[in-house]
Amino acid sequence: MRILITNDDGISAPGLSVLDQIANELAGSNGEVWTVAPAFEQSGVGHCISYSRPMMIQQLGAQRFAVEGSPADCILAGLHDVMKDALPDLILSGVNRGNNSAENALYSGTLGAAIEGALQGVLSIAISQFFGPKNRDLKDTFEASAVHSASVIKKIITATPAQASGYQLFYNVNIPPVAASDVKGTVVVPQGLRKGTGFHTVTSTSPSGRQFLWISGGDQQRPTAPGTDAAVNLDGYISVTPMRADFTAYEMIEKLSSIST
Repeated sequence: MRILITNDDGISAPGLSVLDQIANELAGSNGEVWTVAPAFEQSGVGHCISYSRPMMIQQLGAQRFAVEGSPADCILAGLHDVMKDALPDLILSGVNRGNNSAENALYSGTLGAAIEGALQGVLSIAISQFFGPKNRDLKDTFEASAVHSASVIKKIITATPAQASGYQLFYNVNIPPVAASDVKGTVVVPQGLRKGTGFHTVTSTSPSGRQFLWISGGDQQRPTAPGTDAAVNLDGYISVTPMRADFTAYEMIEKLSSIST
């Protein structure tokens, strides 16, 4: 198996090293793992692409490249430049430092890479490590991801049907904020919403008196509705959420038919 890996925390991020180990386990002795990741941190950029400016790409080692661009840029670079002569069978993005459950998925560069992979017709899976009081002080905060991700990915690959026409599937996998030994299992659930915990701005003043705004998130330990991603994560389960890059609210098509002319 040929696997392309990326992330949004940057090519030097510890989560990418964990993902490299996971990918090599999946690829096996006859497979290949290629890394094309952002040169610098790109958290929160979503599915952004560098449409209006060029981006530098640099080879750092065998099958290892850094791109001065977003995670989605890295997928485009990987598929149309680095691996253009032999495309990957699988794209993995992560392991993100922090959860991409609930509304976080909409901002996530980790998910942005998976979206682009799916749009390019390659099975793509994003993996994120949830943090909380039960795991943030562990010696290895990515322990649960390292232990459990490969088996979850194998099951996803086996269960995914052959590619059909239209928007392709991609997957959002969130590893719970517990030690590896405390992971209770894996559940397939829909995306949730943490009510009242959206992003907001915080004002600060520089020594020169200039005003600056920081973007701040809400309480990540607040559960979503029962049976959705963040709720099961906080209960110790790995969540798998199948997704497509189709934003259509299908239930409204017929209800809005009266405005069609």
